[in-house]
Amino acid sequence: MKTNAVEQEFLRAYDQFADAIFRHCVFRVSDREKAKDLAQGTFVRVWDYMSQGKEIDNMRAFLYRIANNLIIDEYRKKKDESLDRMRDEEGFDIGTESMRDIETKDEHAQTLALLECLPDKYREALVMRHVDGLSVKDIAHLTHETENVISVRIHRAIEKLKALSENHGKHN
Repeated sequence: MKTNAVEQEFLRAYDQFADAIFRHCVFRVSDREKAKDLAQGTFVRVWDYMSQGKEIDNMRAFLYRIANNLIIDEYRKKKDESLDRMRDEEGFDIGTESMRDIETKDEHAQTLALLECLPDKYREALVMRHVDGLSVKDIAHLTHETENVISVRIHRAIEKLKALSENHGKHN
């Protein structure tokens, strides 16, 4: 592929998918700045890949695969940080937030906590389907699984999430 054609294909992919990749990263890492870095890193890697003359069959699936790999790398880095240091550095200033903002953040945190209780394969399928809006077919392509396996996985993830939510509600 000519350099100009590669550039045009890359720019089209960026225009079409940059916002979705960013939203995916924000949802997965809950940090806008880190999500910006991860989304940017995703497109840098895609550009490197494309500029080497390599072809991409399914751009959307390829982008999500790279983003997910970068997110996994990020989680591995976070494991090395101490929880106390994170709490001390981030802090919490109640005076600058409305009660609705706090409630929304609390609901978001509770949902993320419940999602974290799911096995990785269920959580990832559920997030890709209902947060990222990927089709079952795209998820199957991305994960190298059959569409049936992905459908069952999403269904089971929802059932497990409902059970976790009900149990969480009983304890509060």
